[in-house]
Amino acid sequence: MPKMKTNRAAAKRFKVTAKGGIKSANAYTSHRFHGKTKKQRRNLRGTRMMNETTIKTYHELLQK
Repeated sequence: MPKMKTNRAAAKRFKVTAKGGIKSANAYTSHRFHGKTKKQRRNLRGTRMMNETTIKTYHELLQK
């Protein structure tokens, strides 16, 4: 039986942490910042951890 292939689109967007969590970049950060408050812009910096309910699905895509 052949090996399962990693979904390359998911591999480019998500990283698996040592404890098995998945981190990703925030949405809504490419343009139109004039319509967002300073607090919104500040909170969109960095990365976010993925919700527990969706982690199982993404682990299957990432094969980890």
